[in-house]
Amino acid sequence: MPKRIPLHEALNLIMDQSGKIASAEFIKRTDGSVRKMTFRTGVKKHLTGEGAKFSFREKSLIPVFDMQKQGYRSIPTEGIQKLTVGGNTYVVEHD
Repeated sequence: MPKRIPLHEALNLIMDQSGKIASAEFIKRTDGSVRKMTFRTGVKKHLTGEGAKFSFREKSLIPVFDMQKQGYRSIPTEGIQKLTVGGNTYVVEHD
């Protein structure tokens, strides 16, 4: 049975991965559908040096490298439902 954790703890788990593979299930902002993504944080291989044209923090997004699509994507923090890190699955509770 997955452990239930608050959103702030889930965000800390994601940011602490730094290069390790994890997965998340979240609700997309664009169409409200559920998306499952296997990702890594801290990937620098495909960066262009140009940088983002917006602030991820201001838009409540977590920048990650999508392992299936082999590109950078963002996870909306308010949409995170499940998180699998280090073989442990967590259900994210929103206040």
